Amino acid sequence: MIVAVNPYVVTDGNGKEAVQFYVDAFNAELISLQTFGEMPEDPNHPLPEEAKDRVMNAQFKVGDTIMMLSDNFPGMPYTIGNQVTIAIQISTVDASKQVFEKLSKEGKVTMPLQETFWSPSYGQLTDKYGVEWQVSAVQQD
Repeated sequence: MIVAVNPYVVTDGNGKEAVQFYVDAFNAELISLQTFGEMPEDPNHPLPEEAKDRVMNAQFKVGDTIMMLSDNFPGMPYTIGNQVTIAIQISTVDASKQVFEKLSKEGKVTMPLQETFWSPSYGQLTDKYGVEWQVSAVQQD
C-alpha cells in the first residue's frame, strides 16, 4: 500500500538556491527539478509572471532517501516552522483515500484529494498533532 514516505521542504521563492545548497551539503544526486512555468498551462488560471521561475517540485537523493522541495506559490501564506511536510506516496487511489481519511480525523484538510497532472489522487492536510501531510496516489485503481 505505502510506496514511499519523503521529507518535503517548502521554501519562499529561493527554491533553486536551496536545492543546490542541499545537493552540495549532502553530496546528493539531483533527480529532477521542475518550475511552475514548466507546468501544463491552464487558461482558466493564468500563471503569474513571478511564479514561473519558482520550483514546483525538486527531488534529490540523500543516501537511500528521496527528499523533495518546492517553493511556496506567490501570495500564499508562508510561516517559518511550517516549511517541512511529509509526502507519502500510496500505491492506489482507493488506498490514498483510506489513508487521507484516517489522517484527517480531528485534523484540517488544506487541499481535498483531487486529480492533478502528476497524480490521480493528491491532497494536503494537517493532522490532529500538527503534522502536515501530502498524500499522493501513484497509479489509478
